[in-house]
Amino acid sequence: MIRDSEPSSTDGKALIPLYTITFIGTLGFGVILTFLVFLVTDYGGNALIYGLLASTYPAFQFIGAPILGRWSDLYGRKKILLLSQLGTLLAWVIFLAALFLPVIPLIKVESGLLGAFTVTLPLFALFFARALDGATGGNVSVANAYLADLTSEEDRNKNYGRMSVASNLGYVVGPALAGILGTTIYGELLPVSVALFISVVGTLIVLFLLPDTKPCVTESYSQPENLRKVLGQEHKECYNVAGEKITFSEVFKLEYIPFMLMLYFLIFLGFNIYYTAFPIFSVAALNWNPAELGIYFSVISALMAFVQGPVLAKLAKSYRESILIVAGGFILGLQFILIVPGNLLLIYVAAVFFALGNGVMWPCVLSILSKFAGSRYQGSVQGFAISASSLASIIGLLAGGLLYTQVGAISFLIAAAIIYTVVFLSFRLLKIEKRRLAEAEIKNL
Repeated sequence: MIRDSEPSSTDGKALIPLYTITFIGTLGFGVILTFLVFLVTDYGGNALIYGLLASTYPAFQFIGAPILGRWSDLYGRKKILLLSQLGTLLAWVIFLAALFLPVIPLIKVESGLLGAFTVTLPLFALFFARALDGATGGNVSVANAYLADLTSEEDRNKNYGRMSVASNLGYVVGPALAGILGTTIYGELLPVSVALFISVVGTLIVLFLLPDTKPCVTESYSQPENLRKVLGQEHKECYNVAGEKITFSEVFKLEYIPFMLMLYFLIFLGFNIYYTAFPIFSVAALNWNPAELGIYFSVISALMAFVQGPVLAKLAKSYRESILIVAGGFILGLQFILIVPGNLLLIYVAAVFFALGNGVMWPCVLSILSKFAGSRYQGSVQGFAISASSLASIIGLLAGGLLYTQVGAISFLIAAAIIYTVVFLSFRLLKIEKRRLAEAEIKNL
Protein backbone atom coordinates (compact mmCIF):
# COMPACT_ATOMS: atom_id res chain seq x y z
CA MET A 1 0.00 0.00 0.00
CA ILE A 2 1.34 3.42 -0.91
CA ARG A 3 0.78 6.27 1.51
CA ASP A 4 1.29 10.02 1.26
CA SER A 5 0.84 10.04 -2.47
CA GLU A 6 -1.83 11.60 -4.62
CA PRO A 7 -1.21 10.66 -8.22
CA SER A 8 -2.06 13.33 -10.69
CA SER A 9 -2.05 13.45 -14.45
CA THR A 10 0.97 14.73 -16.30
CA ASP A 11 1.28 16.26 -19.74
CA GLY A 12 4.11 17.09 -22.08
CA LYS A 13 4.70 20.49 -20.47
CA ALA A 14 5.69 18.86 -17.17
CA LEU A 15 8.57 17.12 -18.98
CA ILE A 16 9.93 20.23 -20.70
CA PRO A 17 12.48 20.95 -17.92
CA LEU A 18 13.76 17.36 -18.25
CA TYR A 19 14.09 17.71 -22.02
CA THR A 20 15.87 21.05 -21.53
CA ILE A 21 18.40 19.49 -19.15
CA THR A 22 19.07 16.72 -21.68
CA PHE A 23 19.57 19.33 -24.42
CA ILE A 24 21.96 21.34 -22.24
CA GLY A 25 23.97 18.23 -21.37
CA THR A 26 24.59 17.23 -24.98
CA LEU A 27 25.11 20.86 -25.98
CA GLY A 28 28.05 21.10 -23.57
CA PHE A 29 29.39 17.76 -24.77
CA GLY A 30 29.14 18.92 -28.40
CA VAL A 31 31.05 22.08 -27.54
CA ILE A 32 33.95 20.21 -25.96
CA LEU A 33 34.28 17.65 -28.77
CA THR A 34 34.90 20.38 -31.32
CA PHE A 35 38.19 21.65 -29.90
CA LEU A 36 39.38 19.05 -27.37
CA VAL A 37 41.82 17.43 -29.77
CA PHE A 38 43.47 20.81 -30.43
CA LEU A 39 43.87 21.48 -26.70
CA VAL A 40 45.50 18.08 -26.22
CA THR A 41 48.01 18.84 -28.97
CA ASP A 42 48.73 22.34 -27.70
CA TYR A 43 49.42 21.03 -24.20
CA GLY A 44 51.89 18.33 -25.28
CA GLY A 45 49.67 15.30 -25.98
CA ASN A 46 49.38 13.09 -29.05
CA ALA A 47 46.74 10.79 -30.55
CA LEU A 48 47.19 8.26 -27.74
CA ILE A 49 46.65 10.92 -25.08
CA TYR A 50 43.58 12.16 -26.93
CA GLY A 51 42.13 8.64 -26.97
CA LEU A 52 42.83 8.24 -23.26
CA LEU A 53 41.28 11.61 -22.46
CA ALA A 54 38.20 10.77 -24.55
CA SER A 55 37.79 7.48 -22.66
CA THR A 56 38.28 9.08 -19.23
CA TYR A 57 34.67 10.28 -19.05
CA PRO A 58 33.05 6.88 -19.78
CA ALA A 59 35.59 5.12 -17.57
CA PHE A 60 34.59 7.14 -14.52
CA GLN A 61 30.94 7.12 -15.54
CA PHE A 62 31.15 3.32 -15.48
CA ILE A 63 31.89 3.59 -11.76
CA GLY A 64 29.62 6.47 -10.82
CA ALA A 65 26.42 5.83 -12.79
CA PRO A 66 25.21 2.73 -10.86
CA ILE A 67 25.84 4.48 -7.55
CA LEU A 68 23.93 7.58 -8.56
CA GLY A 69 21.16 5.46 -10.05
CA ARG A 70 20.72 3.56 -6.79
CA TRP A 71 20.83 6.77 -4.77
CA SER A 72 18.09 8.19 -6.97
CA ASP A 73 15.92 5.19 -6.02
CA LEU A 74 16.57 5.80 -2.33
CA TYR A 75 16.68 9.58 -1.98
CA GLY A 76 14.73 10.91 -4.96
CA ARG A 77 15.57 11.73 -8.57
CA LYS A 78 15.80 15.50 -8.18
CA LYS A 79 18.43 15.45 -5.41
CA ILE A 80 20.73 13.12 -7.33
CA LEU A 81 20.19 14.91 -10.64
CA LEU A 82 21.14 18.14 -8.86
CA LEU A 83 24.27 16.44 -7.49
CA SER A 84 25.16 15.31 -11.00
CA GLN A 85 24.65 18.80 -12.42
CA LEU A 86 26.82 20.32 -9.68
CA GLY A 87 29.56 17.83 -10.54
CA THR A 88 29.40 18.86 -14.20
CA LEU A 89 29.46 22.52 -13.20
CA LEU A 90 32.57 22.05 -11.04
CA ALA A 91 34.22 20.07 -13.85
CA TRP A 92 33.71 23.00 -16.24
CA VAL A 93 35.20 25.37 -13.66
CA ILE A 94 38.33 23.17 -13.51
CA PHE A 95 38.36 22.93 -17.32
CA LEU A 96 38.26 26.71 -17.61
CA ALA A 97 40.98 27.10 -14.98
CA ALA A 98 43.21 24.69 -16.95
CA LEU A 99 43.36 27.22 -19.80
CA PHE A 100 45.13 29.69 -17.49
CA LEU A 101 47.65 27.25 -16.00
CA PRO A 102 51.32 27.45 -17.06
CA VAL A 103 52.42 24.67 -19.42
CA ILE A 104 54.76 22.95 -16.96
CA PRO A 105 55.99 19.48 -18.05
CA LEU A 106 55.19 16.71 -15.55
CA ILE A 107 55.90 13.51 -17.49
CA LYS A 108 57.77 13.19 -20.79
CA VAL A 109 57.61 10.02 -22.90
CA GLU A 110 59.39 9.09 -26.13
CA SER A 111 58.48 5.58 -27.24
CA GLY A 112 58.32 3.75 -30.54
CA LEU A 113 55.08 2.10 -29.42
CA LEU A 114 53.36 4.97 -27.60
CA GLY A 115 54.86 7.84 -29.58
CA ALA A 116 56.25 11.07 -28.16
CA PHE A 117 54.18 13.13 -25.75
CA THR A 118 54.44 15.27 -22.64
CA VAL A 119 51.91 15.34 -19.82
CA THR A 120 51.80 18.98 -18.74
CA LEU A 121 50.03 20.66 -15.81
CA PRO A 122 47.02 21.93 -17.83
CA LEU A 123 46.70 18.53 -19.53
CA PHE A 124 46.59 16.86 -16.12
CA ALA A 125 43.87 19.34 -15.10
CA LEU A 126 41.85 18.41 -18.19
CA PHE A 127 42.05 14.73 -17.22
CA PHE A 128 40.86 15.59 -13.72
CA ALA A 129 37.95 17.66 -15.07
CA ARG A 130 36.79 14.88 -17.40
CA ALA A 131 37.12 12.30 -14.61
CA LEU A 132 34.99 14.39 -12.24
CA ASP A 133 32.36 14.98 -14.91
CA GLY A 134 32.27 11.25 -15.62
CA ALA A 135 32.07 10.20 -11.96
CA THR A 136 29.06 12.47 -11.44
CA GLY A 137 27.74 11.74 -14.95
CA GLY A 138 24.76 9.68 -13.85
CA ASN A 139 22.43 12.37 -15.14
CA VAL A 140 21.49 10.25 -18.16
CA SER A 141 20.48 7.22 -16.09
CA VAL A 142 18.65 9.39 -13.54
CA ALA A 143 16.90 11.35 -16.31
CA ASN A 144 15.77 8.08 -17.96
CA ALA A 145 14.43 6.84 -14.62
CA TYR A 146 12.86 10.27 -14.01
CA LEU A 147 10.95 10.05 -17.27
CA ALA A 148 9.77 6.54 -16.42
CA ASP A 149 8.44 7.85 -13.09
CA LEU A 150 6.46 10.64 -14.70
CA THR A 151 4.90 8.84 -17.67
CA SER A 152 2.74 5.82 -18.32
CA GLU A 153 4.00 2.83 -20.31
CA GLU A 154 1.77 3.84 -23.23
CA ASP A 155 3.43 7.27 -23.49
CA ARG A 156 6.95 6.18 -22.59
CA ASN A 157 8.11 5.38 -26.13
CA LYS A 158 6.91 8.77 -27.39
CA ASN A 159 8.51 10.64 -24.50
CA TYR A 160 11.84 8.81 -24.82
CA GLY A 161 11.73 9.81 -28.48
CA ARG A 162 11.26 13.45 -27.46
CA MET A 163 14.16 13.18 -25.04
CA SER A 164 16.31 11.79 -27.85
CA VAL A 165 15.22 14.72 -30.04
CA ALA A 166 16.41 17.12 -27.33
CA SER A 167 19.68 15.21 -27.08
CA ASN A 168 20.30 15.31 -30.83
CA LEU A 169 19.47 19.01 -31.05
CA GLY A 170 22.26 19.55 -28.52
CA TYR A 171 24.65 17.70 -30.81
CA VAL A 172 23.53 19.93 -33.70
CA VAL A 173 23.88 23.25 -31.85
CA GLY A 174 26.96 22.42 -29.73
CA PRO A 175 29.57 21.91 -32.49
CA ALA A 176 28.17 24.84 -34.49
CA LEU A 177 28.31 27.09 -31.44
CA ALA A 178 31.87 26.01 -30.61
CA GLY A 179 32.95 26.51 -34.22
CA ILE A 180 31.61 30.07 -34.33
CA LEU A 181 32.92 31.09 -30.91
CA GLY A 182 36.28 29.36 -31.41
CA THR A 183 37.14 31.55 -34.39
CA THR A 184 37.29 34.70 -32.26
CA ILE A 185 40.47 36.15 -30.78
CA TYR A 186 39.64 34.43 -27.50
CA GLY A 187 40.12 30.96 -29.00
CA GLU A 188 38.90 28.10 -26.78
CA LEU A 189 38.34 30.42 -23.82
CA LEU A 190 35.01 31.74 -25.12
CA PRO A 191 33.32 28.39 -25.93
CA VAL A 192 34.47 26.92 -22.59
CA SER A 193 33.06 29.98 -20.78
CA VAL A 194 29.76 29.56 -22.64
CA ALA A 195 29.69 25.84 -21.73
CA LEU A 196 30.22 26.81 -18.09
CA PHE A 197 27.34 29.29 -18.29
CA ILE A 198 25.13 26.65 -19.91
CA SER A 199 25.95 24.29 -17.04
CA VAL A 200 24.88 26.96 -14.54
CA VAL A 201 21.56 27.30 -16.38
CA GLY A 202 21.07 23.51 -16.23
CA THR A 203 21.71 23.49 -12.50
CA LEU A 204 19.17 26.28 -11.94
CA ILE A 205 16.56 24.40 -14.00
CA VAL A 206 17.00 21.31 -11.84
CA LEU A 207 16.83 23.37 -8.67
CA PHE A 208 13.80 25.52 -9.44
CA LEU A 209 11.81 24.10 -12.38
CA LEU A 210 12.06 20.30 -12.25
CA PRO A 211 9.26 18.54 -10.33
CA ASP A 212 10.45 16.17 -7.63
CA THR A 213 9.80 12.46 -7.29
CA LYS A 214 10.50 10.78 -4.00
CA PRO A 215 10.32 7.34 -2.42
CA CYS A 216 7.00 6.31 -0.92
CA VAL A 217 6.35 4.33 2.22
CA THR A 218 5.55 0.79 1.11
CA GLU A 219 3.81 -1.78 3.26
CA SER A 220 4.84 -5.42 3.27
CA TYR A 221 1.56 -6.71 1.88
CA SER A 222 0.80 -6.55 -1.81
CA GLN A 223 -1.53 -4.10 -3.50
CA PRO A 224 -4.65 -5.17 -5.37
CA GLU A 225 -3.97 -5.55 -9.06
CA ASN A 226 -6.47 -2.89 -10.08
CA LEU A 227 -4.81 -0.31 -7.79
CA ARG A 228 -1.36 -1.05 -9.25
CA LYS A 229 -2.80 -0.62 -12.71
CA VAL A 230 -4.30 2.78 -11.86
CA LEU A 231 -1.06 4.00 -10.29
CA GLY A 232 0.92 2.74 -13.27
CA GLN A 233 -1.05 4.96 -15.64
CA GLU A 234 -0.79 8.16 -13.63
CA HIS A 235 1.82 10.77 -12.89
CA LYS A 236 3.66 9.28 -9.94
CA GLU A 237 4.82 11.95 -7.50
CA CYS A 238 6.52 9.13 -5.64
CA TYR A 239 7.61 5.58 -6.48
CA ASN A 240 8.21 2.28 -4.75
CA VAL A 241 11.68 1.34 -3.61
CA ALA A 242 13.05 -1.70 -1.89
CA GLY A 243 14.67 -1.31 1.48
CA GLU A 244 17.56 -3.59 0.56
CA LYS A 245 20.45 -2.54 -1.63
CA ILE A 246 20.49 -4.12 -5.07
CA THR A 247 23.88 -5.41 -6.18
CA PHE A 248 25.36 -6.16 -9.58
CA SER A 249 24.65 -9.87 -9.18
CA GLU A 250 21.07 -9.15 -8.09
CA VAL A 251 20.47 -6.98 -11.15
CA PHE A 252 21.44 -9.95 -13.31
CA LYS A 253 18.75 -12.02 -11.57
CA LEU A 254 15.99 -9.65 -12.69
CA GLU A 255 13.96 -11.04 -15.57
CA TYR A 256 15.16 -9.93 -19.03
CA ILE A 257 17.53 -7.28 -17.60
CA PRO A 258 20.80 -9.17 -18.38
CA PHE A 259 19.61 -9.57 -21.97
CA MET A 260 18.86 -5.85 -22.29
CA LEU A 261 22.21 -4.90 -20.75
CA MET A 262 23.94 -7.11 -23.32
CA LEU A 263 22.10 -5.30 -26.12
CA TYR A 264 23.10 -1.98 -24.53
CA PHE A 265 26.75 -3.02 -24.49
CA LEU A 266 26.81 -4.24 -28.10
CA ILE A 267 25.01 -1.17 -29.47
CA PHE A 268 27.46 1.21 -27.82
CA LEU A 269 30.43 -0.94 -28.84
CA GLY A 270 29.45 -0.69 -32.51
CA PHE A 271 28.75 3.04 -32.24
CA ASN A 272 32.05 3.91 -30.59
CA ILE A 273 34.13 1.94 -33.08
CA TYR A 274 32.39 4.03 -35.74
CA TYR A 275 32.77 7.33 -33.87
CA THR A 276 36.52 6.78 -33.51
CA ALA A 277 37.21 5.36 -36.97
CA PHE A 278 35.06 7.72 -39.05
CA PRO A 279 36.90 10.98 -38.22
CA ILE A 280 40.19 9.28 -39.15
CA PHE A 281 38.56 7.94 -42.34
CA SER A 282 37.17 11.39 -43.22
CA VAL A 283 40.65 12.92 -43.06
CA ALA A 284 42.71 10.07 -44.56
CA ALA A 285 40.32 8.84 -47.27
CA LEU A 286 37.96 11.77 -47.92
CA ASN A 287 40.37 14.67 -47.26
CA TRP A 288 37.70 16.45 -45.21
CA ASN A 289 38.51 19.39 -42.99
CA PRO A 290 36.97 19.93 -39.51
CA ALA A 291 34.17 22.07 -40.95
CA GLU A 292 33.09 19.34 -43.40
CA LEU A 293 33.19 16.72 -40.65
CA GLY A 294 31.16 18.98 -38.39
CA ILE A 295 28.57 19.55 -41.11
CA TYR A 296 28.23 15.80 -41.65
CA PHE A 297 27.60 15.07 -37.97
CA SER A 298 25.22 18.04 -37.75
CA VAL A 299 23.24 16.65 -40.70
CA ILE A 300 22.99 13.25 -38.97
CA SER A 301 21.85 14.83 -35.70
CA ALA A 302 19.28 17.07 -37.41
CA LEU A 303 17.84 14.14 -39.37
CA MET A 304 17.75 12.01 -36.23
CA ALA A 305 15.87 14.72 -34.34
CA PHE A 306 13.22 14.65 -37.09
CA VAL A 307 13.01 10.84 -37.08
CA GLN A 308 12.72 10.62 -33.29
CA GLY A 309 9.98 13.24 -33.33
CA PRO A 310 7.11 12.95 -35.84
CA VAL A 311 8.36 9.82 -37.66
CA LEU A 312 8.75 7.69 -34.53
CA ALA A 313 5.47 8.97 -33.06
CA LYS A 314 3.64 7.81 -36.19
CA LEU A 315 5.41 4.45 -36.40
CA ALA A 316 4.81 3.73 -32.70
CA LYS A 317 1.04 3.83 -33.30
CA SER A 318 1.23 1.01 -35.84
CA TYR A 319 4.13 -1.21 -34.74
CA ARG A 320 5.32 -2.76 -31.51
CA GLU A 321 8.59 -1.55 -30.03
CA SER A 322 10.33 -4.88 -30.59
CA ILE A 323 9.51 -4.72 -34.33
CA LEU A 324 10.92 -1.18 -34.52
CA ILE A 325 14.14 -2.30 -32.79
CA VAL A 326 14.69 -5.10 -35.30
CA ALA A 327 13.84 -2.92 -38.31
CA GLY A 328 15.85 0.05 -37.05
CA GLY A 329 18.88 -2.11 -36.30
CA PHE A 330 18.80 -3.59 -39.80
CA ILE A 331 18.73 -0.11 -41.39
CA LEU A 332 21.48 1.12 -39.05
CA GLY A 333 23.77 -1.74 -40.05
CA LEU A 334 23.38 -0.81 -43.72
CA GLN A 335 24.82 2.65 -43.11
CA PHE A 336 28.12 1.22 -41.88
CA ILE A 337 28.39 -0.88 -45.05
CA LEU A 338 27.65 2.10 -47.32
CA ILE A 339 30.62 4.01 -45.89
CA VAL A 340 33.22 1.42 -46.97
CA PRO A 341 33.53 2.37 -50.70
CA GLY A 342 34.31 5.98 -49.79
CA ASN A 343 31.82 7.40 -52.31
CA LEU A 344 30.54 10.83 -51.20
CA LEU A 345 26.97 10.20 -52.37
CA LEU A 346 26.82 6.85 -50.56
CA ILE A 347 28.25 8.43 -47.43
CA TYR A 348 25.41 10.96 -47.29
CA VAL A 349 22.89 8.20 -48.04
CA ALA A 350 24.49 6.42 -45.07
CA ALA A 351 23.77 9.53 -42.96
CA VAL A 352 20.06 9.16 -43.77
CA PHE A 353 20.18 5.45 -42.87
CA PHE A 354 22.01 6.26 -39.63
CA ALA A 355 19.35 8.77 -38.60
CA LEU A 356 16.45 6.53 -39.59
CA GLY A 357 17.85 3.33 -38.09
CA ASN A 358 19.15 4.73 -34.83
CA GLY A 359 16.28 7.20 -34.51
CA VAL A 360 13.74 4.40 -34.61
CA MET A 361 15.68 1.78 -32.66
CA TRP A 362 17.21 3.62 -29.70
CA PRO A 363 14.11 5.19 -28.04
CA CYS A 364 12.43 1.77 -28.23
CA VAL A 365 15.41 0.13 -26.50
CA LEU A 366 15.20 2.72 -23.71
CA SER A 367 11.44 2.24 -23.39
CA ILE A 368 11.59 -1.56 -23.19
CA LEU A 369 14.42 -1.47 -20.65
CA SER A 370 12.40 0.87 -18.42
CA LYS A 371 9.38 -1.45 -18.63
CA PHE A 372 11.44 -4.51 -17.74
CA ALA A 373 13.05 -2.64 -14.81
CA GLY A 374 9.71 -1.66 -13.31
CA SER A 375 9.27 1.11 -10.76
CA ARG A 376 11.10 -0.67 -7.93
CA TYR A 377 14.60 -0.75 -9.42
CA GLN A 378 14.24 1.84 -12.16
CA GLY A 379 17.17 4.02 -11.11
CA SER A 380 19.46 1.09 -10.30
CA VAL A 381 18.85 -0.66 -13.61
CA GLN A 382 19.30 2.57 -15.56
CA GLY A 383 22.57 3.13 -13.71
CA PHE A 384 23.90 -0.33 -14.58
CA ALA A 385 22.78 0.24 -18.19
CA ILE A 386 24.87 3.40 -18.35
CA SER A 387 27.79 1.43 -16.90
CA ALA A 388 27.37 -1.16 -19.65
CA SER A 389 27.40 1.61 -22.25
CA SER A 390 30.40 3.27 -20.58
CA LEU A 391 32.38 0.01 -20.63
CA ALA A 392 31.50 -0.44 -24.30
CA SER A 393 32.52 3.17 -24.97
CA ILE A 394 35.91 2.66 -23.34
CA ILE A 395 36.56 -0.49 -25.40
CA GLY A 396 35.12 1.00 -28.59
CA LEU A 397 37.00 4.30 -28.36
CA LEU A 398 40.32 2.55 -27.81
CA ALA A 399 39.65 -0.20 -30.36
CA GLY A 400 38.23 2.01 -33.13
CA GLY A 401 41.47 3.82 -33.88
CA LEU A 402 43.50 0.63 -33.59
CA LEU A 403 41.16 -1.25 -35.93
CA TYR A 404 41.27 1.51 -38.53
CA THR A 405 45.05 1.59 -38.34
CA GLN A 406 45.22 -2.16 -38.97
CA VAL A 407 42.36 -2.85 -41.42
CA GLY A 408 41.22 0.57 -42.67
CA ALA A 409 37.59 0.85 -43.81
CA ILE A 410 36.99 -2.82 -42.92
CA SER A 411 36.54 -1.52 -39.36
CA PHE A 412 33.11 -0.25 -40.44
CA LEU A 413 32.16 -3.79 -41.49
CA ILE A 414 33.13 -4.93 -37.99
CA ALA A 415 30.82 -2.28 -36.55
CA ALA A 416 28.07 -3.47 -38.91
CA ALA A 417 28.59 -7.08 -37.78
CA ILE A 418 28.14 -5.99 -34.16
CA ILE A 419 24.89 -4.15 -34.95
CA TYR A 420 23.55 -7.11 -36.93
CA THR A 421 24.32 -9.30 -33.93
CA VAL A 422 22.02 -6.97 -31.99
CA VAL A 423 19.36 -7.39 -34.69
CA PHE A 424 19.62 -11.19 -34.49
CA LEU A 425 19.40 -11.16 -30.69
CA SER A 426 16.48 -8.72 -30.78
CA PHE A 427 14.21 -11.30 -32.41
CA ARG A 428 13.85 -12.62 -28.88
CA LEU A 429 12.18 -9.33 -27.95
CA LEU A 430 9.39 -10.06 -30.45
CA LYS A 431 8.42 -13.15 -28.45
CA ILE A 432 8.86 -11.46 -25.07
CA GLU A 433 6.75 -8.45 -25.97
CA LYS A 434 4.04 -10.58 -27.54
CA ARG A 435 3.88 -12.75 -24.43
CA ARG A 436 3.74 -9.74 -22.09
CA LEU A 437 0.91 -8.19 -24.13
CA ALA A 438 -1.03 -11.46 -23.95
CA GLU A 439 -0.53 -11.63 -20.18
CA ALA A 440 -1.70 -8.03 -19.83
CA GLU A 441 -4.88 -8.78 -21.82
CA ILE A 442 -5.65 -11.75 -19.58
CA LYS A 443 -5.23 -9.61 -16.44
CA ASN A 444 -7.58 -6.99 -17.87
CA LEU A 445 -10.36 -9.51 -18.41
